[in-house]
Amino acid sequence: MIELYYWPTPNGHKITLFLEETGLPYEIKPVNIGAGDQFKPEFLAFSPNNRMPAIIDREPKDGGAPVTVFESGAILLYLAEKTGRFVAADLRGRFDALQWLFWQMGGLGPMAGQNHHFVQYAPERIPYAIDRYVKETNRLYGVLDRRLADREFIAGDYSIADMASYPWIVPHKKQQQNLDDFPHLKRWFDAIRARPATERAYEKGAAISNTSVMTEEGKKILFGQTAGVVKR
Repeated sequence: MIELYYWPTPNGHKITLFLEETGLPYEIKPVNIGAGDQFKPEFLAFSPNNRMPAIIDREPKDGGAPVTVFESGAILLYLAEKTGRFVAADLRGRFDALQWLFWQMGGLGPMAGQNHHFVQYAPERIPYAIDRYVKETNRLYGVLDRRLADREFIAGDYSIADMASYPWIVPHKKQQQNLDDFPHLKRWFDAIRARPATERAYEKGAAISNTSVMTEEGKKILFGQTAGVVKR
């Protein structure tokens, strides 16, 4: 049984996409990030960056003690190695997927995340910041569109690279991006959206929270963090 500490954000959706594709048994443990659940000591004990998602695998592959993993990219890789699915076994295929997984973790996610912040949540409109992150998001969409010009999925076969990137494209309208400008990306996006496992994963998220709602108190919790916020 996988315990998934989760809230329906792009990073959270990555993990339910994988789990629904593989049929691994799992239980969602909601971490309401707008209410500050990510700062609870029991959660920080295995997710020290006070971010979800995180997992506890009660039945690891080696049969030993439970394994805890935080960071969505690391979780995807852990689950791929546990199941032997969604990452190639051969050297070249494996690193083809991994380099794009890291591209998402280091580029698409952070840049789109800043886009979300300054376009939707910042208490004041800062044109320079909005322009900076909307343009950088657009550039990254172009990188992915070119990658998909001659292949069905990012690393050839459907993989953890696709599962990592797809949830960050879902809010493309809020990111001020038009998928019609990226035909290869749009074809890829529509193909993943139509997968039954994708539908199930997003239904699980919708049952937990309407993520379009953000209270002013929730913003203070999410966007006012310093080292002093986390109790030692």
